[in-house]
Amino acid sequence: MNSRRTFLKQAGLAASATLLIPSFAFNKANKNVGLQLYTLRDLLPKDVNGVIEKVAGAGYKEVETYGFANGKFWNLSIKEFKTLLDANGLKAPSGHYGMDEFAKTGKTDKLKADIDSCAAIGGKYFTIAGAHVDMSKGADGFKKTASDFNKVAEIAKQSGLKFAYHNHDFEFKKLDNLTGYDLYLQETDKNLVNFEMDLYWVVRSGNDPLAFFKKYPGRFPMWHVKDMDKTKPELNTEVGKGSIDFKSIFAGAKLAGMQHFFVEHENNYQPDPIGSIKTSCDYIKANLV
Repeated sequence: MNSRRTFLKQAGLAASATLLIPSFAFNKANKNVGLQLYTLRDLLPKDVNGVIEKVAGAGYKEVETYGFANGKFWNLSIKEFKTLLDANGLKAPSGHYGMDEFAKTGKTDKLKADIDSCAAIGGKYFTIAGAHVDMSKGADGFKKTASDFNKVAEIAKQSGLKFAYHNHDFEFKKLDNLTGYDLYLQETDKNLVNFEMDLYWVVRSGNDPLAFFKKYPGRFPMWHVKDMDKTKPELNTEVGKGSIDFKSIFAGAKLAGMQHFFVEHENNYQPDPIGSIKTSCDYIKANLV
């Protein structure tokens, strides 16, 4: 009887402790801070090996690629680039690609080559980094693009990848009572189409990321973590130095369905690009995960 009473008491304490864990506590996988390599777009073509080594040295465990062209990542073959990532303890769960040729012509050759490259370096998500929309058609323009997302997602699924779309700010312009972003979320198959939310662009457009998490729970498995300068919103700043309340946003990670996040920084690097990404990574590890 005593052993049973002790067990129940311990179980109750464990349950209480669980309730005390903050909602932004992540599982082990989510603690891997990622970097969108576009952040270092001026450095990578000059010394891809050295830059990737510095990314790992700054504390990152994941990267998101961009710029795959002519079968290569910055003059490295797919195999060579994967070897470079492995040597530095980095994984690439997502890559940024385009789909405009498919949307215009229906041809899938380039699309499939891109998908294959993403899968070959260990990717999980084939991410479209902005898609053309015929804005003159209003809501119908976004619906057409949403239909294309569904089609591309089906093709990606055949190679074992998930599809994601990365936003900017134009998707948040009002179209009657909805935005283009709402239309994307409503017109796509939630079992196929995921969203990589760029938190900077959402906030800069005057919207609240948490409101989208509540309205469309589980649809945002990836984020771009990019801070906004306090005095000049058109400028970026290191994560934690700007005006975006990342602590409240990260508290909604479970509701969003977030699995991976990537620091992105496009301008106004302090003191320099490598120093900038280290400052952001250090802040995230100390305060957000």
